Amino acid sequence: MSVMPAKEKAVGMYSKMYEIREYEETVKYLFFEGIMPGTIHQSAGEEATAVGTIYDLRRDDVIFSTHRPAGHDIAKGVSLRAMMCEMFGKAEGCCAGKGGAMHTGDFSLGAPPANAIVGGNIPIAAGAALAFKMQHKDSVAVSFMGDGATNEGSFHEGLNFAATWKLPVIYICENNLYSANTSIHLTTLLENPAADRGSAYGMPGYVVDGQDVLAVNEAMEKAVVRARAGEGPTILELKTYRKYGHSRNDACGYRPKDEEAAWFARDPVKCFRERLINEGVCTDGELSAIEEKITAAIEEAVEYAKNAPFPTLESALDDVYAD
Repeated sequence: MSVMPAKEKAVGMYSKMYEIREYEETVKYLFFEGIMPGTIHQSAGEEATAVGTIYDLRRDDVIFSTHRPAGHDIAKGVSLRAMMCEMFGKAEGCCAGKGGAMHTGDFSLGAPPANAIVGGNIPIAAGAALAFKMQHKDSVAVSFMGDGATNEGSFHEGLNFAATWKLPVIYICENNLYSANTSIHLTTLLENPAADRGSAYGMPGYVVDGQDVLAVNEAMEKAVVRARAGEGPTILELKTYRKYGHSRNDACGYRPKDEEAAWFARDPVKCFRERLINEGVCTDGELSAIEEKITAAIEEAVEYAKNAPFPTLESALDDVYAD
């Protein structure tokens, strides 16, 4: 079993996981009620993968996310207010109201806006890592992907390039068993489509319980140490499960009910909360107080975003570049 860290870190990790979960739940209902525009691809259920990998990163380490970026960005420090404003298309959004749910991020925090192209960020992360190496920095780049991305050409090209140049990049595959509504077992014969392929390119690949935030954190720590030491990339395959469908219109009718029940019984937020109490790190009352503060902060962010101004028409041409 993974080792419980000091109370400050353990509570910090739980707080961030709970913040992500409550944010996602709040956004879900805002969409269902027709209050929020656009669409969503939620990461609820995958909080341990986001927090476990990102919690100990430095500000100058960069993460590259996917069409499901909320958990990653909140874990990296993007504020609830900036996230909510972005979701409402407001000028104070983290991407000035132009990115929406699939393109949140904040360059100043080491979280470039997410890339919704499946596998699209894999070679980009390698490029950032190459820049760090050429500049003699010990920063690391982190690329997130789903299991479906492991069958994309960018996956193989990116990993081969990163391994050949021994780049300080860590590839995180959040294997939630489904590429949209297609089981990964229908598209590859490998049980571990990310980790098992690492050896083909000369990099270590590890399978980790993605529902255990401490196990994820321990694996990530080793990968980061390796990258900062100039020893090259690592790929971590985190076995996890999304609480909801691929997007807001997906009722998950393709997932077996017994499979869902087994995974939901290992909900990462619920299980970590129970462990904190059972091991005497926190009391139920302490955690409840933390949860109440987070809930209040999210409610405040929603009200702020509702009343925040929209971008001006003139700003539509800002940040647009052409040769």
